[in-house]
Amino acid sequence: MDGILNINKPTGMSSFDVVRVVKKAAKTKKVGHTGTLDPEASGVLPICIGRATKLVDYIMSDYKIYEVELKLGITTDTYDREGKVLQTSEVNLSENDVKEVIKSFVGEIDQVPPMYSALKVNGQRLYNLARQGIEIERKSRKVHIYNIDILSVDLPVVHFTVKCSKGTYIRSLCYDIGEKLKCGGTMWNLKRTQTGSFNILNSMELDQLNVDNIHNYLIPMDKALESYPKVVIDKKYEKLILNGVNVKDNAIIGNIETNKLYRVYLGENDFVGIGVKKDFGFKMTKLLVQG
Repeated sequence: MDGILNINKPTGMSSFDVVRVVKKAAKTKKVGHTGTLDPEASGVLPICIGRATKLVDYIMSDYKIYEVELKLGITTDTYDREGKVLQTSEVNLSENDVKEVIKSFVGEIDQVPPMYSALKVNGQRLYNLARQGIEIERKSRKVHIYNIDILSVDLPVVHFTVKCSKGTYIRSLCYDIGEKLKCGGTMWNLKRTQTGSFNILNSMELDQLNVDNIHNYLIPMDKALESYPKVVIDKKYEKLILNGVNVKDNAIIGNIETNKLYRVYLGENDFVGIGVKKDFGFKMTKLLVQG
């Protein structure tokens, strides 16, 4: 069984809990998720099965869209409502001030990951250190906030959607907004509505999944990669392609852009993986069939 499930993760379950449910329904151990969602967050969580597990990094690298509920005037150690309250403040701000500060985060920003995160530092996950009462310095990293759409402001609560790059921590974004407004802020609720081509409108509820119907929900590997352009290679090059040899024939690769990832087909319909053209020719970077 090979393909991807577009799961709408419920609150109260970890991403690994979802993987366990899918393993049971798929009757295979070869299952992986495409980016952790906190247990109290819900929404789109693509799950890869079989050979599709080789595509996890490609799916994870795409943009994300979230619906966020931010509560101002409160700060917790986890940056969400599950944590220990560290500080509370009055929220004496105008709606315009709040909107202006939130919008100021659009663009490339430096973000420090929260201590309560799965990020590894010196081989240890930050949340394990945090649970021991240990806080260490975390390096900031560049993330991109493509867009923020403010849905409602009913202070101290703000609802907004955010489109962002891989690696963005929405809890840190909420914390940073609160710091800039000088009143503190905590992520109160979070729902991921999109990961690249995977949309919550086309997702499935986990409790609907079972051994008998899993094939009905399985998305083919190439369909999950439709954001990459398609290239068709003549089947006479099959042995070269499947053995990872560079194809240099300009009649075949002349119209392919350099340094751009492509979905690769042998003939019109046989999807074999992902490839890229370099100066030395066209070669597979991720082969999904046996050579």
